[in-house]
Amino acid sequence: MLLDGVFAAVTTPFYPDERLYLRKLEHNVARYSLTLLAGMVVLGSTGEAVALTDEESRSVLRVAAETAAPEKVLIAGVGRESVAATLELVEHAAALDYDAVLVRNPAYYRPQLTPASQLQFFRMIADRSPLPVLLYSIPRFTEFEIPLEVVTELSAHPNVWGIKDSSGSVERIRSLVQATRLAPRRTVTTTAIFEAATTRMLRPQPVPPGGADALISVESLGAGVAVAAPPAPAVSAPALKTRTREVGFQVLTGSVGNLKEALDAGASGAVLAFAACAPQACQEIFSAWKEHDEPLAVARQQRIADAAAFVGNRLGIAGLKYACDWNGYYGGRPRSPLLPLDAATREEVERALATIRN
Repeated sequence: MLLDGVFAAVTTPFYPDERLYLRKLEHNVARYSLTLLAGMVVLGSTGEAVALTDEESRSVLRVAAETAAPEKVLIAGVGRESVAATLELVEHAAALDYDAVLVRNPAYYRPQLTPASQLQFFRMIADRSPLPVLLYSIPRFTEFEIPLEVVTELSAHPNVWGIKDSSGSVERIRSLVQATRLAPRRTVTTTAIFEAATTRMLRPQPVPPGGADALISVESLGAGVAVAAPPAPAVSAPALKTRTREVGFQVLTGSVGNLKEALDAGASGAVLAFAACAPQACQEIFSAWKEHDEPLAVARQQRIADAAAFVGNRLGIAGLKYACDWNGYYGGRPRSPLLPLDAATREEVERALATIRN
């Protein structure tokens, strides 16, 4: 799977009583589908995945997959503390035609989570996963990152396709790119313009000849009336015109504040929490960089850097969710024990986003 471009880290909406608000999830995913984003990550850190039950996680993955446009790459966050629990969610994501899974490193038993144990954890998942595996290193929450030597070793696994690194360090991104430069090349299917061809785009589409409600005349049979035709054998819709492209181990950054520098260092794209509330502003950085317009990429990044740092890094989930509310998406309250913003902080968010509207 081609992991190229900007991916929104989707939030998980709740009712005031903290039940899942799936209609609002549909609303958000439908709106992201209209943007130029490459795709979405569902149930990452921004999606409050650790606060959901397994049943709720399955519901969120299902609704997002049913709503997203076929051309948007879907990545399912499936991080759990054990191999068995992770694989259960991987299987569910595969049944919903997700394109890849995002697997964070376990963190609860930190003193015993040696590089060897982490290597075994990811290998066991990658060996059995029906979907490409994307490693997820987020030291801000797990309090340690996936060691470089572990990533290097895993990059040779045929089912480990890349990593999302949320360290915020361009040097770390550069080290990851350098350490995995000899990873096996993979041939991926793309569209005619070399964009990602998702699982849902490539799935055969049943189309009955003449449509499902076609009518046939039975005048030739002497009845002189028209009746509904019996179901005709389904045929596949015209095949999507595709090409192929070779990719190596793909490194995605989780930081919008130095996105341009991470791309310069070899990252293929980014999974951004700030894209949940300002997808267009984040995409503009990548688009300018892709077009080799360095001054514009720098200007677009500087335009949102302070707001992203304040809303995403300082305020976290509550700040991002209120920013979604302010910018036309549904945010709502975070799930307990996280607290919503007070009135004064909401006003600060509004001022920070005053020129960053979608």
